[in-house]
Amino acid sequence: MTMLFQKRKTIAIAIVALATLASSSNSPAAENALDDIRAEVAKRHSEAVKRLQDWIALPSIAAENRGYPDGAATMAQLARDAGFQQATVLNTDGKPGVFATLDAGAAKTVGLYFMYDVKQFDPAEWSSPPLEARLVDKAALGKVMVGRGAVNQKGPEAAFLAALHAIRGAGRKVPVNLVLVAEGEEEIGSPHIGQLVHRPEVEAALRKCSGVFMPAASQDLDGIVTVSLGAKGVVELELVSSGEKWGRGPAKDIHSSLKAMVDSPAWHLVKALSTLVSEDGNRIAIDGYPTPRPLNADEKAMIAVASKRRSEAVSKKQLGVQHWIGDLPWLEANERLESQPTVNIEGLVGGYTGPGGKTILPHRAVAKIDMRLVPDMKVDDAVAALKAHLLKRGFGDIEVNVTGGYDPTGTAATAPLIQAQVAVLKRAGIDPLMWPRNAGSYPGYIFTGPPLALAAGHFGLGHGSGAHAPDEYYVIESANPKVQGIDGAAMSFVEYLYELGR
Repeated sequence: MTMLFQKRKTIAIAIVALATLASSSNSPAAENALDDIRAEVAKRHSEAVKRLQDWIALPSIAAENRGYPDGAATMAQLARDAGFQQATVLNTDGKPGVFATLDAGAAKTVGLYFMYDVKQFDPAEWSSPPLEARLVDKAALGKVMVGRGAVNQKGPEAAFLAALHAIRGAGRKVPVNLVLVAEGEEEIGSPHIGQLVHRPEVEAALRKCSGVFMPAASQDLDGIVTVSLGAKGVVELELVSSGEKWGRGPAKDIHSSLKAMVDSPAWHLVKALSTLVSEDGNRIAIDGYPTPRPLNADEKAMIAVASKRRSEAVSKKQLGVQHWIGDLPWLEANERLESQPTVNIEGLVGGYTGPGGKTILPHRAVAKIDMRLVPDMKVDDAVAALKAHLLKRGFGDIEVNVTGGYDPTGTAATAPLIQAQVAVLKRAGIDPLMWPRNAGSYPGYIFTGPPLALAAGHFGLGHGSGAHAPDEYYVIESANPKVQGIDGAAMSFVEYLYELGR
C-alpha cells in the first residue's frame, strides 16, 4: 500500500494528493480540488465518526419489524445533509425505501445502492453494547468502531457520505450527478426491491446512469483488494412441518412418552431435509434443480491468480476451519466456492430449547434455509424444484415460505464502472485481484438485469469484519499501513467519483 490514501499526517496527505493528481490530470484546478477535499476530510473526521455512531444507534431490522419507518426517514435525512437536493421516502408492500438525487450539473451520472437495515443481534454475545458504537483499540488494527452495521453496511456508506460532505465543505462540486436507491430489507432477501427500482421516476433516473455501485470496505488485512464482478443470488425461506398441516402428529405440544404411538413433526422435517442433499450434506440432491453454469476460462484464470496471492492458512484461521469440503486443495476449494450453488440450514427451531430438558413431543418444527444461486439459475426455478421435490418424496405437507431472494448478478470486467475502480487502485499502488463473484449476495440483479442492464459493483477502501456476527467492527483509525481508516476510505470514494467523471 503506497501513501496515496494515508491520512495520519496532513502535510504528507497534501503532498501525496498533489503527486497523485499530477499523474492523473494536467489540470491545476483538479490538483487543487483534491488537495482541498483531502484537508476537509481530515478536518471533519470527528463529525464523520459521530454521524456513523448516531446511525448505528438507530437500527432497522426487517426480520424483527424494528426501526421502521424511522430508519427510512433517517436515511433520507442523511442524504439531504450530504447534498442530495431531494430525498424521498417511498413505501412498498414491505419496508420503505429512499430515492434521492444530486444534480451537480455534471456530464455523467452514477447510481448508488445503499441498504439502511442491519442483521439481528443478541447483546449478551457482544463485548460492548451493539448499538453503542463504541470506539475500542484492537490489536494490530488500531481504533475500531464496534456495533451492529459497522461494516455491513453503515460504515462504508457513512464514509461515502463523509466524502460528499468534504467535497461540499471544500467549496467544490461533485464530479458526477448521483442517483441513490436505499432499501430497508436487504437482510431478508430484498423482497420488494423491484417496487423501488421500477417506480417510473426511479427507473427513469437510473437509465441516465453509467452504472451503479455500493460502498464497501474492500481491504484485507494484508492490503489485498478484490474487485468482484458480481454476486451469487439467494433464496431465503422457511420449511415448516406441523401436525396440523401433516394430518399426523399432535396439534399441540404433548408429553414425549406419547411418541410411542404418535408421529413426530420434528422427525418428519429432519427426514425431509435429508433428501435435499447428499449424505455428506455437500451436494444438492433436489430433483430437477436448475443446472449451474460451469466456470469459463476467464473465471478460472481469475481464481488461479487469486489463489496464488491469497493465503490459505490465513483464510482458515479467520474462518476457524481446519478442512475444506472433501479436503480439496486451495485452488479447487476456491473454484468450488465460485461455481457451486448451496442449500444451507441457517437454523432449526422446534420444541423446547431452554436450560435442562423438557420432555415434550413438539407439534411444529421449522428449518430456516438459504439457497445460493450461481449464473444460469433463477429464484423461481429453484423454489419450484424444491416444492416439486418435497411433493414427490412424500413431504408435500411441509410448508415452503419464501421470505426473500434474488437472482445472481454479474458485470463485465471491461465495463467503465469496473475499469474506473482498477484505475484508482493502481494509482494507489494496489494491484487488485479480479474475482468472478462474491460468494455472498446482494440484489445487484435489479440493476444488471432487464430492463436497466446497467453495470454494477462494489468499491471502497477500508476494512471491517464480523458482518452478521457478534463484535462486528469497522476500522476508524488504522495502525496497519496496509489498511485505511474512515478518512482514507472517504478519500477513496472522492478519487473514484473523479475517475468516473473522467
